[in-house]
Amino acid sequence: MATLLRPALSLMVLMIAITGVIYPLTVTGIAQLAFPEQANGSLVRDAEGNVRGSGLIAQAFTGDAWFHSRPSAGAYATVSSAASNLAPSNPALATRIKDSAAELAVAEQGPVPLAMLTTSASGLDPHLPPAAIRYQLARVAAARGLPVQTVEQLLQAHIEQPLVGPPVVNVLNLNLALAQLKH
Repeated sequence: MATLLRPALSLMVLMIAITGVIYPLTVTGIAQLAFPEQANGSLVRDAEGNVRGSGLIAQAFTGDAWFHSRPSAGAYATVSSAASNLAPSNPALATRIKDSAAELAVAEQGPVPLAMLTTSASGLDPHLPPAAIRYQLARVAAARGLPVQTVEQLLQAHIEQPLVGPPVVNVLNLNLALAQLKH
């Protein structure tokens, strides 16, 4: 029995050391060297250096003076990050989208962009398509007393082209830049 137990325990300790200590520390060290910003949470700081959020996580913005993110099924809480799990045939989903569309609708601008009505798979996607931001331009410019062209230029400066997929705008970064604009 002892002849079987000793090698088994030795192998178990060795594997715990490799997979539980050596490998995680190695991967963490490489990530810190190669991608320090991403490894530390892609934190977004304001002009004073205060952390305002992560460029990877959406935040709730309310009021007419801010660009709004897409809806979140988990109220933007990272602990409950998930989709709503409502099927397209679910009446609750249709009701929520209809109510949101009525609330966000702007006269003479056409239908509300779909990205502003639907949640992302994680419920925390910080990006919107440029069209969804443009839909909000007039409201934000009016609330801040700025010309629409000024806010449009700010939008243009914040359009990102990912390696794969259509152009997007990080709403948190755009709102931080908006806060820096002089009225």
